Amino acid sequence: MALDTIILDGDEVEFSLPDILVTEKTTIKASGKTTVNGKKVCVQGDEESIEIPNCSYISGPFLNGKGTLTVKKLVPAQLTQKARSGNKPMILRGKPFIAQFKVTTKAMQPPPANTPDPVPFYIGIGKFIPGNEKIKAT
Repeated sequence: MALDTIILDGDEVEFSLPDILVTEKTTIKASGKTTVNGKKVCVQGDEESIEIPNCSYISGPFLNGKGTLTVKKLVPAQLTQKARSGNKPMILRGKPFIAQFKVTTKAMQPPPANTPDPVPFYIGIGKFIPGNEKIKAT
């Protein structure tokens, strides 16, 4: 079990999904009881608050759709096994998490087809970008 960087309130979150255009960055909001350098630590469950609405997407022949990016699931290496904050595992940088893009406005094939994209969501990955590399835990 290796040491890894703890994610803190306000650390950046980056998504990577094929065909999804993310034009803005987002951050994670922490709810942990522990603080590091005046910032709360992120704990399991904080990832559920991460959301980027109104992202544009294309998929093959389908153009100009919109949707919302979220964290679908953290991978086990992204949670502390030993260290806790308020009895919850803390979030670590870890490996990429599983991201989900939920379609809110279907992309369409251009005329004359005008066929909507049949896929209701897309799966990809994302990662946390820690602002502080010094604070680590297992």
